[in-house]
Amino acid sequence: MLKNYIKIAWRNLIKHKVFSFINVGGLAIGVAAFWLISLYVADEWSFDRYNTKADRIFRIAQHGEWNGGKFNLAVTSPPYAPALKNDYPEVEEAVRIDAEGGGKINYGDKQINEGSILFTDKAIFNVFTFHFLYGDAESALAKPQTIVLTKTLAVKLFGDAENALNKTINIENTPTAVTGVIDDVPVNSHFGFHALRPFPTGFTGKWGNSNLYTYVLLKNHDDYKKIEANSDAFFNKYLKGDLGKMKFNMELQPLTDIHLKSALDYEIGNNGNITYVYVFSVVALLILAIAVINYVNLTTARSSVRVKEIGVRKVIGSGKTQLMVMFFAESILLTVIATLLAGVLIQFVLPYFNQLSGKNLVLTQFGLTKTIIAFALFSFTTGMLSGLYPALFLSGFKTISAMKGQMGSQASTILFRKSLVVFQFVITIVMIAGSCIIYQQLNFVMNKDLGFNKAQVLTFHIHDKSARTKIAAIKTQLLQNPAIESVGIAGNPIGNNDIGGGDFNLGVDGKATQESKIVENLIIDEDFIPTLQIKMDKGRNFSPTMATDQKESIIVNQTLVKEMGWKDAVGKTVRTGVDEKGNVISQTIIGVVKDFNTYSLQHKVSPMVLQMPAQANDEDNLYIRIAKHNIPATLSYISKVYGKFDIESKVEFHFLDQNFAKQYQSEQKQGSILFIFTILAIGIACLGLFGLVTFTAEQRVKEIGIRKVLGASVTSIVGLLSKDLMKLVLVATIIASPLAWYGMSKWLQGFAYRVDIQWWVFVIAGTAAILIAFVTVSSQSVRAATANPARSLKSE
Repeated sequence: MLKNYIKIAWRNLIKHKVFSFINVGGLAIGVAAFWLISLYVADEWSFDRYNTKADRIFRIAQHGEWNGGKFNLAVTSPPYAPALKNDYPEVEEAVRIDAEGGGKINYGDKQINEGSILFTDKAIFNVFTFHFLYGDAESALAKPQTIVLTKTLAVKLFGDAENALNKTINIENTPTAVTGVIDDVPVNSHFGFHALRPFPTGFTGKWGNSNLYTYVLLKNHDDYKKIEANSDAFFNKYLKGDLGKMKFNMELQPLTDIHLKSALDYEIGNNGNITYVYVFSVVALLILAIAVINYVNLTTARSSVRVKEIGVRKVIGSGKTQLMVMFFAESILLTVIATLLAGVLIQFVLPYFNQLSGKNLVLTQFGLTKTIIAFALFSFTTGMLSGLYPALFLSGFKTISAMKGQMGSQASTILFRKSLVVFQFVITIVMIAGSCIIYQQLNFVMNKDLGFNKAQVLTFHIHDKSARTKIAAIKTQLLQNPAIESVGIAGNPIGNNDIGGGDFNLGVDGKATQESKIVENLIIDEDFIPTLQIKMDKGRNFSPTMATDQKESIIVNQTLVKEMGWKDAVGKTVRTGVDEKGNVISQTIIGVVKDFNTYSLQHKVSPMVLQMPAQANDEDNLYIRIAKHNIPATLSYISKVYGKFDIESKVEFHFLDQNFAKQYQSEQKQGSILFIFTILAIGIACLGLFGLVTFTAEQRVKEIGIRKVLGASVTSIVGLLSKDLMKLVLVATIIASPLAWYGMSKWLQGFAYRVDIQWWVFVIAGTAAILIAFVTVSSQSVRAATANPARSLKSE
């Protein structure tokens, strides 16, 4: 019986080629889009789950709030790990990670500047899962001046990973023994590295100096609640002396939540966003829903064609259940064909999707067997869902009425069909409006005045410590080239979201108070402000002729002045630290700069203190403003000059505008993906409209012929066939606008600086949907309106 149903279903598909093409094509595109997004979402969810103990691994985060401000830090201080392990029996193991383990590596005649090296504890291999190719996890980092390489770095240094073990390399001129080689860190890890080094023997630090990451392995997953509940006692015992009175909370972040749910200051890597995962999951379901709606609409609309067939089948003994099985067989067969076609489409577009999303996805991401099972279950489930209403509707016709070709009252069915069309275009219009607003916001952040001129400014890190003592000579030689306009120095590369912070005592009158304030702290020289063309609000810049500027003077920004309530900050004295002997260090504010962004525009401008370098080692980032003409020659000149002072290191240039642009790569990728799937949603919805108007024209072919004979114009007939569908799209626009406004308002809240949502965005989205729908409908309506009426009326 089932074989017969499948044969009948195949015949119907072949007989009605246009509708089969629309249904199969729409479903194939919908399924392909759904599967692509599913692969993307699954990859985002998979982060850090490769660790065998992932459910028991947590990262320590700190949250503090007091009158002077607040902090939300992913970093902790060095003593955290041993204290947690010592004080809490629930902690099985604790490990620290410091991202500052990189440097210049020499082996034989090879030299590599490798920044992706972590300092860590030997217990890291007891907590995280890393596969050793060579060496032993227990002893690999047990001794100082040892290193474990990833396979990629081992091959780069030694040609073959198996040659690396027990070799000695030099890192910043320190002999270091290779004691292990591990597989490369999986791409779905929230932090990556190319090598691991042990902390120096006896490594520790102050409780108030948070500069590394602490992870704990608990004996049981739920033990984290006990530790978090004890935050106050932990703070009072260890931190209060350094940080003062505040509302403190120690958070234990589940390892598998970090990538998608953590957005703290000083994250170890670029995290994802759970909001995007939810949005794309919904988009995938909605696109699939649009394709399924097409099938339901076209099948129920074509019910009049099959009403007599149903009547005959009922007369010869077919029951409602048998008819439903037949219709389910048709929908499942169609879905199977669409799914197979979708597999081909996915395989074809996946390389482009990977390039767009920055992923490395494959069709069989979950394994071949699982993928086949998933496709089969998906085909069956989608086929059953899409065939449910048509099967119930078509099998429910009364026998006598069906034999006469009478379908009875169709008011409820027509209303249902119209509702589905409205739902389709609500989805489409929301996606169009969303794409427009994302484009506006990204255009805004890329072009907003950041408080300085980032164009034509390049930066690079000075690796060689001896070169940092010769900055004046480097500057002098660089400025001999007329293409180099100015050269400045800073302790950090701005635009990378990793400016350091400092703890300052700031009273209303400029005197030290008991409460401290954490502010951004940027080390600069006297040429940094003019090089970046930052404007002074009050006071003056640092001056090389003022001997007191290096140790006794600071510059602050407008935000700090506003938060402190100062009318005039220039001349005030602030406490900026304590020296090695315990003496208070006080400095005088000599100037106020206008606010400028050091981070991406997801972050507000923070209070900032600018200081001159206390020692040569702080002068490790050059900022060079160059002329627009002949940039390659200028870069070559800079490399040549710097090479005189650092023979071994190669200059790695970073343009400042590109540094900031990188901070929005995630949003740009998400926006591009959403735009592409918006186009797909529009295409699938228009396929459905095309099918509906085609069927309507077929059903009303004689009416159209009579109207033409009686003098109706092509325009009036096109309007007759189009107006009802256009009304539905207009209703969809009215419903979609507030939904799009609400959703995009939530998205924009992730930016400290954002565009206002304008009313005309929704007008454009609705107008675009109406125009696209009208073109789709009119193309078939015009064809019906221009047909020869003699052909449609010849049988009358």
